[in-house]
Amino acid sequence: MTNDEFESRLWEAADKLRGSVSAAQYKYPVLGLVFLKYVSDLFDAQADVIRDRVAEPTSEYYIEDPVIRESAAAAFAKDKTFYDQDNVFWVPASAHFSELLSQAPAADFAQRLDKAMSEIEAENLALNGVLYREFSRLELEPGKLGELMQLIAKVHFNPADHGSRDVFGEVYEYFLGKFALKEGARAGEFYTPKNVVNLLVEILAPFKGKIYDPACGSGGMFVQSAKFKDAHQQTLGKKGDLAIYGQELMAQTRRLCLMNLAVHGLEGDLGQTYGSSFTNDQHKTLRADYILANPPFNISDWDGDKLTEDPRWVHGIPPKGNANFAWLQHMLARLSSRGRAGIVLANGSMSSQQSGEDEIRRSMVQADVVECMVALPGQLFSNTQIPVCLWFLSRNKAPGENGRFDRRQQILFIDARKAASGRVSRTQIEFTDEDIHRLGQTYHRWRGTDFLDIESPFPIGSGAGGEGAAYADVAGFCYSASLAEVEKHGFLLTPGRYVGAVLEDDDDEAFADKMDRLTTQLAEQMSKGEELDAMIRTKLRTLGYGI
Repeated sequence: MTNDEFESRLWEAADKLRGSVSAAQYKYPVLGLVFLKYVSDLFDAQADVIRDRVAEPTSEYYIEDPVIRESAAAAFAKDKTFYDQDNVFWVPASAHFSELLSQAPAADFAQRLDKAMSEIEAENLALNGVLYREFSRLELEPGKLGELMQLIAKVHFNPADHGSRDVFGEVYEYFLGKFALKEGARAGEFYTPKNVVNLLVEILAPFKGKIYDPACGSGGMFVQSAKFKDAHQQTLGKKGDLAIYGQELMAQTRRLCLMNLAVHGLEGDLGQTYGSSFTNDQHKTLRADYILANPPFNISDWDGDKLTEDPRWVHGIPPKGNANFAWLQHMLARLSSRGRAGIVLANGSMSSQQSGEDEIRRSMVQADVVECMVALPGQLFSNTQIPVCLWFLSRNKAPGENGRFDRRQQILFIDARKAASGRVSRTQIEFTDEDIHRLGQTYHRWRGTDFLDIESPFPIGSGAGGEGAAYADVAGFCYSASLAEVEKHGFLLTPGRYVGAVLEDDDDEAFADKMDRLTTQLAEQMSKGEELDAMIRTKLRTLGYGI
């Protein structure tokens, strides 16, 4: 059975156990128990790691005498120090997954789970206040938690066999996606489709510096940014490092994020507590090098009436009934002098002329902080049918550390509405890795960044910067517009206004010849249609249903 098949079966089984508990509630105990299995498996595996070290002559813990070695290994396996140094969570015996599984029939099993999670938190500072500890409040039928643990017991995280962090991360992300599908519109508060996150990351290319998400949900932006950094750290031959900062409005969702970071071996500053980035900003002094965010858009209850004098509104006071331009200006205020931001917003933000939004957009364009606009196709999100776009903001478009080419007084427009070739389901599509690479390379060629792939096969142009590496406009897909052109369009930022129509290939066939050929084909097809009609009528008559 493949990992995908196993994940699918585990999900189907776990979902059947949900009973009357909503998906919104159920995801927390499920993910909490999967995490418990993960830390328990890694804890067990660490004993073998310790045993190998004392037996390895090159190890600083090597013990030559086999008798002393065995007793030392047993002692070290009970010493928390040997777990902390390898970033392995300490799991008390009473909180171990296998021990709790043996207690599943107990009447107070839910309370025992709550206690076990508290014990793990107490032993691991990074998990303080992170784990789910409300099993006793679940309205599940007796025995359901035990059945769920029996299912999860089939998952094995063994670092000797595979990268356990990656495997667990995949399971975690898979479950988040499935819960998002179940929850529908509510899922937007914690989940952004992975392919959309990857597109943001591919274009923004977070490699070294401070990264921030003011509406961080379950932390997908951080995880994928870290993966991008790790991948390019090898190819670029230089060390990348990211310091993570974030904030989340919902307490439970904040826990999901902290757990997701822990799963992937990441640390982050999510502030002292949960709360609104508008009214309870946890990072007022932060100046981030990268901001990636999918904030809740078009929200009206963001307390805008209390913030009319806020210093973040450099380009104009956002309307009280819509927070879109509050998000954009909040993120601009948190960017460093070289900082860049990638934000998912509703399409209306590109063209709205209501409540002063057009004036704010005009001011941002004139200040030259808008770098790139990407129109996305519909059906990317499982939780909303609102058409969305990507805004990319930049504090520095001059040649230098953000790219070789001078892009001051210019904006790159990309129409990606037909660029998604993957399909998740009948009602949902996605960008494939190839789609994402093409879109990312379009930006990197335009900007001339370190992340330019000069061997990329995508037809974006040729010229300076290596064979096939230079940017060129492509009709119907991308266009580099001057601010003067944007002004002529009334400061509207819809890519379709700028990229033009797709140029059709000229096949050099004369019009008259083409019409003769096409009409002949049509006549043949109509004739075949008549034959099929006659055959169907005959068959029906033999069955006594003449028409």
